[in-house]
Amino acid sequence: MSADALDLLAWPFLAGLLVLATHVPLGRRVLARGIIFLDLAVAQLAVLGVIAAHAFDLAGGAVATQLAAATAALAGALLLAACERCWPDLQEALIGSAFVVAASLAVLLLAGDPHGGEHLAELLTGQILWASPQQVGGIAALYALLLAVLAWRGARLGTYGFYIVFALAITASVQLVGVYLVFASLILPALAVRHLAAPAALAAGWLLGAAGYAAGLALSLARDWPAGPAVVIALASVALLAANTRKVAGNPRRR
Repeated sequence: MSADALDLLAWPFLAGLLVLATHVPLGRRVLARGIIFLDLAVAQLAVLGVIAAHAFDLAGGAVATQLAAATAALAGALLLAACERCWPDLQEALIGSAFVVAASLAVLLLAGDPHGGEHLAELLTGQILWASPQQVGGIAALYALLLAVLAWRGARLGTYGFYIVFALAITASVQLVGVYLVFASLILPALAVRHLAAPAALAAGWLLGAAGYAAGLALSLARDWPAGPAVVIALASVALLAANTRKVAGNPRRR
C-alpha cells in the first residue's frame, strides 16, 4: 500500500480506534445485561434527531445537529431505562419497538426530500473515510470523559447512569461511522471475547476490533467499496475467526 493511501486511512483508522475505546467495554455490558439491540435503538434515535433537525431547518451547523442527535438519544435512553425498571421482562421487546418506531418516523420525515434516501443511507453506513482531525479531536475529548466515568463508577453507574453514558457514546459515533458500524463495533468484538475475564477481554476485544477496522478500511480503498459496510464485514470475519480458533484450540481431538 502506498504512502498516500496510508495517509488517507490514518484519520479514519484513528477514528475507528476511538470508537472501539468506548464501544468494546459498553458492548460487554450490553451482552451481560441481555439488551443486545439497545445500541440499534439508541443509534436510530440519534439518527432521528439529525433527520428532524434537517427536516425542520433547526440545525444551523455541526454543533446544532449534534445537539439534536444527543437530545433525541438521551430522551429515548432515559425512557428505556425507566421501562427496564418497570417492565424488565419486556425490555427487549420495548427496545425493538423503539427502534422500528424511530426508523419509521425518520423515513416519514424524509419522504418529501428528493435527497432523503441518500441522506438516510449516509447515516446508516457512515462516512468514516472522511473523518477529519476536528471530528477525531472532539470525539476523543468526549470519550476520555466517558471512559473516566466508566472507570470511576463501574458497576455503580446504575441503570440510568449506564443508559446516559451509552446514549452519549452512541450519539458521538453514529454520525461518523453509521448505525451499522456502531452495532458491529459494540457487539462483534465483545461477542468474540465473551469467554475471557476483564481486563484480558477488553484488550483482546480492542485488538480484534482494530484488526477489523484496519482490514475493512484497506479493503474499502483497494476495492472502492463503501467503508462502513466493508469494516462491518471485516469485523464479522475477524470475530468469527477468533471464535473458531478458540474452539479448535480448546478441542484436544483437533490438536
